[in-house]
Amino acid sequence: MATKTHDYNATGRRKNATARVRIQAGEGKITINGREFTDYFPLANLREFAMRPLKAVDALGKFDIIANCTGGGLTGQSGALRHGIARALCMADANFRPLLKAGGYLTRDPRMKERKKSGQPGARKRFQFSKR
Repeated sequence: MATKTHDYNATGRRKNATARVRIQAGEGKITINGREFTDYFPLANLREFAMRPLKAVDALGKFDIIANCTGGGLTGQSGALRHGIARALCMADANFRPLLKAGGYLTRDPRMKERKKSGQPGARKRFQFSKR
């Protein structure tokens, strides 16, 4: 019988995006929605943004990450993935928590899109005023 490696599950959120993240000890393979990490996030800055918690605790290449991202766009999903990875790392090792907390990786970004109001074209924009 093969020994089962322990995996840690966490959920990360940003804007309207949600990332369900599972990490386990491995060689650093990252899969998102069944696709390769570089294929899913083609922009280098989004990949770098999502990997910051791993760099903060010097764990790059030590964990395999399997994530399921839904909702929002690529930027929101990248932020949700970052949040989920940070939460899962806290579960994996309690010593990571102070480093991740100091970096602000455990805080959920509360900024959301403001809703459009009735009688105007957008959230803040007003129709042009006509005096006559």
